Amino acid sequence: MSSSSNSHTADPRRRRLLLGLAGLPLAAGAAGDPTQGLQRRGQGRFTRFGLLIYEATLWSGASPEEPPLALRLDYRRAIARASVDEMRRLGADEASLSRWGAQMAALFPDVRAGDAILGVYQPGRAEFLFNGRWLGAIDDAEFARRFFAIWLDPRTSAPALRAALLGAGG
Repeated sequence: MSSSSNSHTADPRRRRLLLGLAGLPLAAGAAGDPTQGLQRRGQGRFTRFGLLIYEATLWSGASPEEPPLALRLDYRRAIARASVDEMRRLGADEASLSRWGAQMAALFPDVRAGDAILGVYQPGRAEFLFNGRWLGAIDDAEFARRFFAIWLDPRTSAPALRAALLGAGG
């Protein structure tokens, strides 16, 4: 699984996705602030080896662990995507991870310091914005649940960040 083969296969998919999105009215992106009507729950920082990787902010409806909710990651450093590894650690099956990894590779751009990705968890799907611009959605309820579990599951690899996001971190 080399990164060069991933980048060659992701580029045509990314181009097709972007061309397809260009033809859509982008109702979700044009609707305004996706956090409107949601309550800001908490904010925290994710660090590795003492370096700040990103700051995260969570908004939600009635429950901070069920849709609708929005999670914004404000990147402070360029990082490699670890979403598939985290979902695997939390018990996702390999066939789903393969499919989801390809969908995320086609959807997500490379991030740099200062970039922000906002993920919006709706019943049955996950929607994504990059630096305030609509990226697209993955219409798969299990993907959405597992993706947001990276930060919100009690078994997360970042329990202090989870507590901060849920408003229990002080």
